[in-house]
Amino acid sequence: MKKPQRDVTLRFLAEPQDVNFGGKVHGGAVMKWIDLAAYACAAGWSGRYCVTAYAGGIRFVAPIHVGSLVEVAAKVIYTGSSSMHIALEVTACDPKSLNRRLTTHCIVIMVAVDETGHKIEIPKWLPKTQADKKQHQSALKLMEMRKQISDEMQIYLEDE
Repeated sequence: MKKPQRDVTLRFLAEPQDVNFGGKVHGGAVMKWIDLAAYACAAGWSGRYCVTAYAGGIRFVAPIHVGSLVEVAAKVIYTGSSSMHIALEVTACDPKSLNRRLTTHCIVIMVAVDETGHKIEIPKWLPKTQADKKQHQSALKLMEMRKQISDEMQIYLEDE
């Protein structure tokens, strides 16, 4: 069996069709890129088809301009029995300067599924470095916070 791949980086140029009316890359395009990188990362780790279960904490820090070289870096920071918490950072720069700046970051949870769409077990990831351990602990804290948010959001799902 091949060793799971923990991280992946997608690189491409921001194109004119990615631009909003303000002349910058629109958030929906960035979110699509994040989802693609999260999928590639999760599939590389699990060796399985994966689906997006959650995307949150997305923070748009700086705009991306047409023609920018965009990098979407994704890495596994926590694994459950079938889920993977993926930390993502989007950076961009003028391809001539290669002076990258952070534009967006977030967490995406992907779930590995079998051919029938049922959850399937994945390899466990264990943190080794201090940075890994900090990110792993952060993922655990975020899990608890998401539960609290989910509980609060129930009011919007109730019938009146």
